[in-house]
Amino acid sequence: MDQPRDDRAVEWDLAVIGLGYVGMPIVREVSRSGMRVVGVDVDQRRVDGLNAGVSHVDDVSDEEVAGLLARGFHATTDPRVLAGAGTAIICVPTPLDGDRRPDLGAVTGAAEMVAGRLRPGTLVVLESTTWPGTTEEVVRPLLEKSGLSAGIDFHLAYSPERIDPGNPVFGLRNTPKVVGGLTPACLDRAVSFYGKFVERVVPVRGTREAEMAKLLENTYRQVNIGLVNEIAMFCDELGVDVWETISAAATKPFGYEAFRPGPGVGGHCIPIDPSYLSHRVRRLGYQFQFAELAQQINDRMPAYVAERAARLLHRYHHCVNGATIVLLGVTYKPDVADDRESPARPLARRLHASGAKVHYVDPLVDDWTVEGVEVVRRRDLETALGAADLAILLQPHRAFDLDLVAARARLLLDTRGVLPVSDHVERL
Repeated sequence: MDQPRDDRAVEWDLAVIGLGYVGMPIVREVSRSGMRVVGVDVDQRRVDGLNAGVSHVDDVSDEEVAGLLARGFHATTDPRVLAGAGTAIICVPTPLDGDRRPDLGAVTGAAEMVAGRLRPGTLVVLESTTWPGTTEEVVRPLLEKSGLSAGIDFHLAYSPERIDPGNPVFGLRNTPKVVGGLTPACLDRAVSFYGKFVERVVPVRGTREAEMAKLLENTYRQVNIGLVNEIAMFCDELGVDVWETISAAATKPFGYEAFRPGPGVGGHCIPIDPSYLSHRVRRLGYQFQFAELAQQINDRMPAYVAERAARLLHRYHHCVNGATIVLLGVTYKPDVADDRESPARPLARRLHASGAKVHYVDPLVDDWTVEGVEVVRRRDLETALGAADLAILLQPHRAFDLDLVAARARLLLDTRGVLPVSDHVERL
């Protein structure tokens, strides 16, 4: 097969399409390696903020954005800059639509944007999470509308993002990077590119294997979280301390990995990614039973937390109807200002439906609405605890004084198992 031609000078070594929690860490690491980077996003406010040195991503500070700008980084909504890029990485959102079906609208829009400016020799990489076959079946035909052929005139690859927001140990640079290419030459080009700023690149057979790897990682997590959530419900009925049970099991040095229960799953991966795999499997005529059952269990957890809250209130002669309940932490994970798919929202919806007055405390979330209704924010933790009949700890942010929470709450339901049980503190 002919090798893609690369006979042009470029203005940018890399164009990143999608400047969110995946795109900005890429921009940072690539810029640090000495390459010239431009960012493209459809959100004008986001672009203006970045060009003014203001970050909207937890893991990239304002100071780091200022450093990027000093090294020549520029953000824009103008796709014409793509014509001058040697490599283009697509890392736009892949959410579910209202019927919980995969929505590739942002991916197809980005691919069409690249196709209109694609030149010979360009490397195009999709990083957005999607089902196996998307790179070949969806992105490739759109790019080839340019008149160029993938694997002949330009390189095409897939590399799943593995960003874990808020993780202080593993970031883009020291997390192994899985890469699959449309052809061996595409793979070589992609491996060479990522090798400039990632410590370890893991090449795989093709784009479908790389796409499947990401779905396997998060389906594994979803299934095991679903398992431990169901066990937590059984342990409550059996009078068994699930947290001590998990700690005991975790002492086994082989064959077991500890997962812990919680109020549900949230964020951009676990509630979403397995649905992409289920969608693709259904096209084969099968049902992805493990993942779909785990999702049902995890989706039920906010309702279960509401049931436990009602039970705790009733035990102390309170009724949910009319009770003031404060939710501590409404993001999807601790110390991250992201409430996408947070289980706090369906929990608040159920508590509202039961007649409770719901407030929240979260130093990372300024405004929070549930079904269009603004939830009252309490800024002072101690005052909020004193005014509430029940506090529910959903996310143990580092900013929370947990000793204060345990001491000042009249009643407390700890969904994360971080506080000792007492006469007024109950763990999930």
